[in-house]
Amino acid sequence: MNYFEFYDLPVSFNLDLDVLRRQFLKLSKKYHPDFYTLESEEKQEEILELSTLNNEAYKLLKDQEKRIKYVLELKGLLGKDIKPQLPQSFLIDMMDINERVMDLQFDYDESTHQSIQAEVDAKEKELFEGIQSIFDAYDDAAATPEQLEKVKDYYLQNRYLKRLKENMDKLI
Repeated sequence: MNYFEFYDLPVSFNLDLDVLRRQFLKLSKKYHPDFYTLESEEKQEEILELSTLNNEAYKLLKDQEKRIKYVLELKGLLGKDIKPQLPQSFLIDMMDINERVMDLQFDYDESTHQSIQAEVDAKEKELFEGIQSIFDAYDDAAATPEQLEKVKDYYLQNRYLKRLKENMDKLI
């Protein structure tokens, strides 16, 4: 059973976080170990596993980046045995930015840092705008391989940009 099934929610990149929270609280109450102290040891272990599953599912599904990765893993597009590959065009775009970030490590300049930061922010926004329509209209049963591939590319590129921003933040 995947986390979406556990919460009786459709597989989706966008979730109503209020609905998710209500499901979490409902199941937290249902599977709270304190309510099963008089049950058999076997039943207590089962409830503890369900309570743990509830917490793990909520923690993952409430975070959009983790949720995207999870859906891609469910679809077999990401995983331990799958080597993710960034689109070549994206890597070429990032080459110039990476060179400028490396230059900042040796000769820090606030205005250059802000300029690169603005460029990365704009790229993040552009990436999201390019995928938002897929997120908004996603139907798991009707999803095409092309749509899922676009989501995977978005996810990988967005992760790259987040790491780049983290590295830039260390320069300050």
